Amino acid sequence: MKQVVHFIRKEDVEREYVRTLQLELDYELATLYDALQDEDTVQVDKSKMRLMEIHNELETLNVFSM
Repeated sequence: MKQVVHFIRKEDVEREYVRTLQLELDYELATLYDALQDEDTVQVDKSKMRLMEIHNELETLNVFSM
């Protein structure tokens, strides 16, 4: 029974982490859009890098295969 509870908690933590990453993804896309509008190449590069990190993390969690 203890293993089942641990598994359920782990799933809940992973789901919450995915939600957090999705919110961060939305925020970073908005930041990228603003940087593109302002022609801020430094921020564009930072946003692109962070978006790649988020993508890789979501890929590691197998979110895209759901």
